[in-house]
Amino acid sequence: MFRPLPRTATAPFCPSEVKGSVKVLPGLPFHKKLLRYAGPGLLVSVGYMDPGNWATDIEAGSRFGYGLLFVVLLASLAAMLLQTLCVRLGLVAQMDLAQICRARYGKGANRFLWLGAELAIVACDLAEVLGSALALHLLLGVSIPVGIGITAFDTLLVLGLQGAGVRRVEAIVLGLVGTIGACFIVELAFAQPIWSSVAIGFVPSLERLHQPGALYLAIGVVGATVMPHNLYLHSSIVQTRLAEDSDAGRREAIRFCTADAIVSLSLALLINAAIMVLAASAFHAHGHREVSDIGDAYHLIEPLVGSGLAAMLFGIALLASGQSSTFTGTIAGQIVMEGFLDMKIPCWQRRLITRGLALIPAFVGVWLLGEDSVGRMLVLSQVVLSFQLPFAMWPLIRFTGDRAVMGRFASGRAMQVSAWLLFGVIAAANVWLIGSIVLGD
Repeated sequence: MFRPLPRTATAPFCPSEVKGSVKVLPGLPFHKKLLRYAGPGLLVSVGYMDPGNWATDIEAGSRFGYGLLFVVLLASLAAMLLQTLCVRLGLVAQMDLAQICRARYGKGANRFLWLGAELAIVACDLAEVLGSALALHLLLGVSIPVGIGITAFDTLLVLGLQGAGVRRVEAIVLGLVGTIGACFIVELAFAQPIWSSVAIGFVPSLERLHQPGALYLAIGVVGATVMPHNLYLHSSIVQTRLAEDSDAGRREAIRFCTADAIVSLSLALLINAAIMVLAASAFHAHGHREVSDIGDAYHLIEPLVGSGLAAMLFGIALLASGQSSTFTGTIAGQIVMEGFLDMKIPCWQRRLITRGLALIPAFVGVWLLGEDSVGRMLVLSQVVLSFQLPFAMWPLIRFTGDRAVMGRFASGRAMQVSAWLLFGVIAAANVWLIGSIVLGD
């Protein structure tokens, strides 16, 4: 088993801080252990409900009704499998995915993986910029470029959390996720979906994927759901839970942190499904089957469901979605930089770099394509994420199945086979997507 690489703290609320760790003492009652271990999964789950997910879910719901809900379910189950592997890697090897890549791979491979991870983080941040700017446009009436400019100041949020510790960040993200969930509960009450049809939509069906455009959208849903930077993030922040340094302690930590991840990603599944159900009941059911832009969805909700409150809650949920991803994107960027390059900078500086790189394509895209291009750019950002995912999956699956790294905690045959099958499906989907673009299908 590898010896842990040295970790020193330089940044506020980043996982490497000792004061950011949560000690789990032996002998604690079950409910207190549960609360102590809860948190890392929640920080990861916000990446599964960011504005990029909204674009694909809304278009899928408006075009195919409840028919592609099973894709959301399968994508979420795939995410649970991958994040479970991240839990095991972080708790057993005591290294995050970026660190162990640096320890096992050569300089060239590490630079390649680092650049890919950085591209994924910038693509994700681009979705947050566009989503937050669109929310400000819808709620306050500011133009999209002005909204993009306002998002540049969210670095102040990071500065405000100087020395806050990981638990406070988890509490803030919980509040934002709770806001998103509450907004959609009210909106679904207004929309009144047909719940029997919703249940049927969760049943897998290859026949539904044969409809024109359904497979393309299904790939978009998968690409928007499983985020590559979350694999680096989760394998690091799970180490903030300090358990007993023994096989029994690691086994207990894996069990509790896996439960935390599954519960948190189940919440993300419900929110993503709620977005698609809302689009199906508010748009598809009323004959609006070409809604692919979040702005159009906002303006159509009020007349179709008969409540101005529904539209306002839609905008609030979108803004909360963009801001919740801001915190985790910053931490993920720091983890990737520290792990691959052994380079440590304060979180606010890391935030400036990431947001600065995301603002450039956001401004250029709006300038060249117009303010109605936000939906298309959101989908493009998810395509970039989908292309980067296999490059993060490959080392994760390999290392968690390697007994030299994991010892007796190496993932079993069933988990390894499932993970490699998932890798093959996602890689094949990317190849198909590239082929369809090249051939102009």
